[in-house]
Amino acid sequence: MTVECLLNPGVFRFHGRIWLLLRVAERPGQMPGKTSFPILTAAGGMEILEFDKEDPKLDLSDPRVVHYDGVDYLTTLSHLRLVSSVDGVRFAGESSYTPLFGAGELESFGIEDCRVAEMDGTFFLTYTQVSPNGVGVGLRTTADWRAFSRPGMIFPPHNKDCALFEERIGGRYFALHRPSSVEIGGNYIWLAESPDLVHWGNHRCVARTRPGMWDGVRVGAGASPIRTPEGWLEIYHGADAGHRYCLGALLLDLEEPWKVLARSKEPVMEPVAEYERAGFFGNVVFTNGHLVDGDCVTLYYGASDSVICGARLSLDAILASLR
Repeated sequence: MTVECLLNPGVFRFHGRIWLLLRVAERPGQMPGKTSFPILTAAGGMEILEFDKEDPKLDLSDPRVVHYDGVDYLTTLSHLRLVSSVDGVRFAGESSYTPLFGAGELESFGIEDCRVAEMDGTFFLTYTQVSPNGVGVGLRTTADWRAFSRPGMIFPPHNKDCALFEERIGGRYFALHRPSSVEIGGNYIWLAESPDLVHWGNHRCVARTRPGMWDGVRVGAGASPIRTPEGWLEIYHGADAGHRYCLGALLLDLEEPWKVLARSKEPVMEPVAEYERAGFFGNVVFTNGHLVDGDCVTLYYGASDSVICGARLSLDAILASLR
């Protein structure tokens, strides 16, 4: 297996260090005239599927997806892997911590794009589960990153981009998530609430796409919303009709987070560097992890679905752009 790209890490602090939970996307070396990709079997093993590129039933127009005879597969299989750093810039692998792999029929195409939220010494991992059954949101929890509890799928297909608020509001938990509709509706950001982080309800749509703007085709939450005196600040991604992904901000009411107080008219970050414009899937900046130190937000993000980058932004500057 070859590592095709590194993507979209979850971010957290643990034992005095800064940690990234990377999405590692792999596939076999490609043979001339063939396309091959891995899937996980029901028994927990791996199977390599291979198709002839000249087969008229094969569609490879999207580098992320294999369409074959009416069935969709992923070109890569993703798992999650930990790296850590003292300074937040130079990261090293942690061989004493086991990588997280997909398991079971709901994760046979892998696990992706994990957000990490911490509450009362427990880390809550919300991540994308991919299988022939569809794309949904899974939950795993841990206190030490060695032993994990797996409550399972908390938002069924088609859903992703789930970010938990890191404190209760009015005694209840809240989460942003992104159900999708291919006909009526669209790829919008929704808010849900829960008594226990497993059973979710009282869903509300809080941010729709805006035709003709930078977030005109799809939007989705980034990492956990940041509490500020002016409201909950959520850095989210948006894409236009050309599949160009940028980052913007939503400001939500502190006590009633389903109320949107402000929203970015222009992106706070967009793909301009060469490594953000060219790669496995170009013109993408995408985040699901950050750290906050006073006014500074250190944003870790995937660029062009290929590499992981860091950027420092000012909270005050983002809030000022929303006023």
